[in-house]
Amino acid sequence: MATDDAAEPAEPLPFDETVSEEHPREKQRGPVVLRRARRQEPTTTDQRLLDTRGPSEWVHTDPWRVLRIQAEFVEGFGALAELPRATTVFGSARTPRDHPEYELGRQLGAALAHAGFAVITGGGPGAMEAVNRGCSEAGGLSVGLGIELPFEQGLNPWVDLGVNFRYFFTRKTMFVKYAQSFICLPGGFGTLDELFEALTLVQTKKVTKFPVIMFGTRYWDGLYGWIRDNVLGGGKISDRDMALLHLTDDVDEAVALVEDAYRAWEETH
Repeated sequence: MATDDAAEPAEPLPFDETVSEEHPREKQRGPVVLRRARRQEPTTTDQRLLDTRGPSEWVHTDPWRVLRIQAEFVEGFGALAELPRATTVFGSARTPRDHPEYELGRQLGAALAHAGFAVITGGGPGAMEAVNRGCSEAGGLSVGLGIELPFEQGLNPWVDLGVNFRYFFTRKTMFVKYAQSFICLPGGFGTLDELFEALTLVQTKKVTKFPVIMFGTRYWDGLYGWIRDNVLGGGKISDRDMALLHLTDDVDEAVALVEDAYRAWEETH
């Protein structure tokens, strides 16, 4: 006759006796499970936090980088959350102060400020400084989002609100999130990168009502023509995609495009 003893769970074996190929020893590190060769010395999170005598390589590990990335997003969102309407302007860090492009950037920054827009730049010298300077001198809010680079200095002196970033992708998020338009002055690889990223975001509707303005026809005309003749002509983009780009030399026209796009953006928000 059966008894209830058979239904009672067996007393668990000591940990060492349960180890097998199917049930190897493991160590938990928060939500992470480590088994076999991945198991290291049996330390706890608190021990690793409080024991400062060990090596410092942990500062450069990927999990720690995730926290740094998170901190950059938090700092950026916190610093920029209360920005008024804004336009992001890109351009070369190598534009000399006595160059006509510098003066155009300065005029553009001032015109945007007079229209009630803050300007956001990469915060560096050259064309970025020109736009920040024009905006600040006109009484507008001049924002600079710097990046840690081995060959460039810090934020230019005309930045009123500045944030420095370690990671390009965090910085790029801020350029897009807090602006309603992009203007690209003549620039190099960085400007080209931002130009095409902005176009991709608009084309894929990640951002809406977002004009991308190529300012300086003499500089941009070759690229604009290549996109029109080869990319559009080859069927790689549509006429609607081509219409996302605006080519101009006129400060007033650029500001008008920004204002029209902002009104359209307001209608959808």
